[in-house]
Amino acid sequence: MSVTEPGHLYIVATPIGNLGDMSTRAVETLKEVDLIAAEDTRHSKYLLDLHLISTPSISLHDHNEQQRSQLLLEKLQEGQSIALISDAGTPLISDPGYKLVTLVRSAGIKVIPIPGSCAFIAALSASGLPSDRFAFEGFLPPKSGARQQKLQILAEDTRTLIFYESPKRVAATLNEMQQIFGADRQACIARELTKIHETIETRPLAELAEWVAADNNQQKGEIVLLVAGAVDGMSADEQAMQRMLNLLLPEMPVKKAATITAEWLSVSKNAAYQLALKLQQK
Repeated sequence: MSVTEPGHLYIVATPIGNLGDMSTRAVETLKEVDLIAAEDTRHSKYLLDLHLISTPSISLHDHNEQQRSQLLLEKLQEGQSIALISDAGTPLISDPGYKLVTLVRSAGIKVIPIPGSCAFIAALSASGLPSDRFAFEGFLPPKSGARQQKLQILAEDTRTLIFYESPKRVAATLNEMQQIFGADRQACIARELTKIHETIETRPLAELAEWVAADNNQQKGEIVLLVAGAVDGMSADEQAMQRMLNLLLPEMPVKKAATITAEWLSVSKNAAYQLALKLQQK
């Protein structure tokens, strides 16, 4: 008696805007599997048709994931291979799929990632904010009180903080961020990434909040907010100096780096020089 080998579950990233970001491997995988589990089958149909992918699809979203996951597990156990896609980007990143992947892995079935676009990683790479340590916080609470409470908890985090935000709340959220994190903390809004109206703007929080509030166009579309982490025991000026000196010191002498930093940031040349000496000794 033969035993049916289980199929594989593929986690397939799709473009976040520009359809040219669809990888060859993703297309091949979606053509070869037996079934595609899509967050919204109507939304995904255009992408699948564009790449001549005729694989049958089934919906898997927040409201049906619990029961649909069991059905998909049974199909995998029968030997079928399944691809999971979301409306855009990498599945499970503020999208459905966690329950399915957990269930499938607990059954001993192989889960294979097909990497590609991810909005918060794209935003971080182009923001100009520190990228060596960061924390993705997903969506903040929709109500102001809960949102402010969450921001207070994160205020002393030294990692770059990354959020997804609704265009309806982005102006209010930026205003609360500048009140809680400080007006001079560097932040970035990355909006409509890879699309025609892509915007990536990095400024101190007070300036960024004012800029977004004054322009309704910046309160539309898919939005990623990034905020530089706190620097223990350092003022906003010292934080800005340190960021610039960290960029300049590997390229030039201490004195020149300090002079450029002082002129660019309108800070004391002596303060910039002393900080540069300290950083060089680390």
